[in-house]
Amino acid sequence: MSRNDRSSGGKFSGRQGGGKRKKSFARGNAPIKKPLEKSPLSNSEGIRLNKYIANSGVCSRRDADMYIAAGNVTVNGKTVTEMGYRVKLEDDVRFDGRRLNPEKPEYILLNKPAGFFVTGNPEKGGRTVMELVSKATNAKVSPVGKLDNQAKGLLLFTNDGTLAKKLAKPKNGIRQIYQVTLNKNMSKEDLESAKKGVYIEGSKVVISNISFIEDKPHTEVGIELYSIKEHIVTRIFKSMGYEVESLDRVVFGGLTKKDLSRGRTRNLTEQEVINLGMH
Repeated sequence: MSRNDRSSGGKFSGRQGGGKRKKSFARGNAPIKKPLEKSPLSNSEGIRLNKYIANSGVCSRRDADMYIAAGNVTVNGKTVTEMGYRVKLEDDVRFDGRRLNPEKPEYILLNKPAGFFVTGNPEKGGRTVMELVSKATNAKVSPVGKLDNQAKGLLLFTNDGTLAKKLAKPKNGIRQIYQVTLNKNMSKEDLESAKKGVYIEGSKVVISNISFIEDKPHTEVGIELYSIKEHIVTRIFKSMGYEVESLDRVVFGGLTKKDLSRGRTRNLTEQEVINLGMH
């Protein structure tokens, strides 16, 4: 294995579609309805609706006024056509049915180190991934999916609720590749059996690919799947009699760890966001 392979975690290979293939670990106009009653908020409270819409990235304030007048905007389920209407951050504001976020959408990728909690209340003295992400943005972003405390690798954060909800739907799935270290060598028989799928609590989990890492002991395994069930990788190997000692997510969708060192973050490109939205 070359230096580049080692820096990216090595490679694994497997048969798909009858051919041998190697895979690398490197790497969101309605009719005008009856106007809503005048806002109960005073002029000193809330945000002007056109500003709220503009801040969400939909359009300019001037265009927002036109869309409001045309009945394209609802607040808490009711159509608003009043110019100068004010809303609060917690209000449910929708444009053509799509809920808006008054903050500019942000998409941040973190290469998570081990020892950081993602969700829930960390133990006393524990650290959370938000410590790392807060250095990259002031926006109220949340993680998409989970990684265990000791797990490492790619974790996406965003304040785009529409995309986050889409990626979290089990029926959509998203390509993920993990590099796993097991407590003992995995047998070739178990490896071949896993390629046919593994049953977890009576449901079959499809494994797109699984193979040993090149030039590594057989405790080092690469696994590719689309399932977003919690602890799925650990559960897969446990069902076959193995314990996961280390887990590193090296691919999430089309996102990789290339040029992203452990504990660091980067903003997604516009094209990467578009690609994720296509899942």
